[in-house]
Amino acid sequence: MALCLALLLVGPQRLLAQLEGDRGIQPVATSSDIQVSGIEVETTGKDANEARMNGWKMAQRMAWQSLKGPAMSEGQIEGMVSAIVIEHEQIGPHRYVAKLGVVFDRERAGQFLVTGEGSTAQAHSAPLLVIPVLYSGGVAQVFEVRGPWQKAWAEFRAGATPIDYVRPSGANGESLILTAGQPTRRSRLWWRTVLAQFGASDVIMPIARLERQWPGGPVRGYFTARYGPDNTYLESFELTANDEAGVAPMLANAITRFDQIYANALAQGMLKPDATLYSDQQTMTAALNALAAAAQPKPVATQEGAETGNAPKIDPAEVATADAVSTITVQFASPDAQAVDSALGAVRGASGVRGASTTSIAIGGTSVMRVTYAGAIEDLAAALRGRGWQVTVGSNALSIRR
Repeated sequence: MALCLALLLVGPQRLLAQLEGDRGIQPVATSSDIQVSGIEVETTGKDANEARMNGWKMAQRMAWQSLKGPAMSEGQIEGMVSAIVIEHEQIGPHRYVAKLGVVFDRERAGQFLVTGEGSTAQAHSAPLLVIPVLYSGGVAQVFEVRGPWQKAWAEFRAGATPIDYVRPSGANGESLILTAGQPTRRSRLWWRTVLAQFGASDVIMPIARLERQWPGGPVRGYFTARYGPDNTYLESFELTANDEAGVAPMLANAITRFDQIYANALAQGMLKPDATLYSDQQTMTAALNALAAAAQPKPVATQEGAETGNAPKIDPAEVATADAVSTITVQFASPDAQAVDSALGAVRGASGVRGASTTSIAIGGTSVMRVTYAGAIEDLAAALRGRGWQVTVGSNALSIRR
């Protein structure tokens, strides 16, 4: 609907010009693994290899401590690590200096973080649409061009966060809908349309403003966390980069701060989906159901009933109600782009599916889509099995494969 309106207003040639070109990047492959980034280590050894291994072991211990996991031996911690991410490293003959990330397998490590003392496990939020607004050089942008702020959000690994981020890439007309002016809108009807398109329940707006002191000099970043259709203020902070080379790390640090802010807001009950987004819709649905019930042909009263004045009554319980609509996460193998299209087509064609869109694409790995479905998750699983898919049912999530 939004694209049709834009086509009428600006014309097909101008609209195509706005859609062409690189608008953003797809979010990195999201998984349930737990990643701790930015761990700085400095170790020594008899040779370069031993110094490096000592650095990795130190990073694993430090990462586990940062998650407030229970006391464990070095071997037990190493058994839960699925990957070491090298962010930066310097290797000498006997010395190793690096900044590392440690990825823990959630199936092995999650049980200790959930049940262990000092656990950081939290309830997950509802799906929240991310609109990363950047002000740079006096210009506001979201997906108009490929920008560093959207890139930083796309590269953020959200496996360990309690926030369920929905991160668009700006492709396929998303750049026309999600603009820097969108957070100032107040129309609930418009917001319902946008959120339904992305399978989200509410919206958050992490806003970044970059100010350069002079060409090649320091860059100051002013960051503000906002949320909801009323653009509600949460918190703000400032960071500084020494030069242009430090802007990307500064933005990555800012996202970590944003994640903490939104996680704290969730714990305080502030990130619940705005009830006004759906109250009018519920009222309209009830009114439509009442009109539909009134329009049903009434049974003809029998002569006896007409004489006694006891016409047959319609049991309100017999009036059918619409199935509850829920959002379900679906994981699927994506060896190539054709596999992504095949999985999307199969899910969208299943009975009861209101919408399906990818939230992360990992060619050669496992991609994720978000599905809006009218019915129970078991019904969706049965519908996909009927289409030839092997389906594994999880907690409000499915894993499908051929």
